[in-house]
Amino acid sequence: MSAAQEAGYRRCAQLTRDYGTTYYWGARLLPQQQRRDVYTVYALCRLADDIVDEPEKVQTEDCAVPRDGTSAERLEAFRHTFFDALARGEVEQPVMSAIVEGIGRRGTDPECFERFFDAMAADLTTSSWATWSDLRDGYMEGSAAVIGEMMLPVLEPYTQDAKEPARALGHAFQLTNFLRDVDEDLDRGRVYLPQEDLARHGVDPWERRVTPQWQAMMAEQVARNRALYAEALPGLDMLPPASRRCVGTALVLYRRILDRIEDAGYDVFHGRIRVPGREKAAVTLRALSGSLPV
Repeated sequence: MSAAQEAGYRRCAQLTRDYGTTYYWGARLLPQQQRRDVYTVYALCRLADDIVDEPEKVQTEDCAVPRDGTSAERLEAFRHTFFDALARGEVEQPVMSAIVEGIGRRGTDPECFERFFDAMAADLTTSSWATWSDLRDGYMEGSAAVIGEMMLPVLEPYTQDAKEPARALGHAFQLTNFLRDVDEDLDRGRVYLPQEDLARHGVDPWERRVTPQWQAMMAEQVARNRALYAEALPGLDMLPPASRRCVGTALVLYRRILDRIEDAGYDVFHGRIRVPGREKAAVTLRALSGSLPV
């Protein structure tokens, strides 16, 4: 492994630790190479997402894309850089070098990344979705379900039947993010709650008010979210022990965000709801002891 790749793997781990703490804690339960490969997939997705949502914080040395230009131009440049590097199998820039080395070694289908970048581009032109089906199939297919597909080669499942549970877990993770991050997404001009559901309950998230109607709508979304986690659960038994502990830990921690949303009375407007670090550490230790409650 080249010095550039080693540096890139370290930076991918840092990006995951800084911005994806649940993924980071879960990946700590994997052997080193699998852990590193989780970090590279996360880093690729994080950088693309930040180019769209928070372009000012994306460092040029991470994404190998110039700082000038619109978000659409930078995202397209990042997409081109990634696919070009993947085709060549090598690149000098450390983070991209680590990303394509891991993805190439795992044999991940490049089509997954086409769907992913298409979804990221959609964020620049679409700010709301009419129905749950529109949101799930029109956006989350490329921004969530496909992440589960990207992770499968890293997790080394026993059977190809693990694909659908992995996709369901991708949907579940992202829907949890949507429910937790309503306020932040409004600040970006986006609503990831189905307009049909909002209208049926007579609520407007732009008002940022927690009313009985808002609570009823959110309770409905949480129930949908929990059903997705239930759909994903059978996939755990299709994974080898280390991968099962990793994914199980992430599942438990993400699902606890839903508990905290409920405990807050579905108020997602006044402070970001989090699972404390000590709780994440405790869940990880339980996973190591083989007693993770899923």
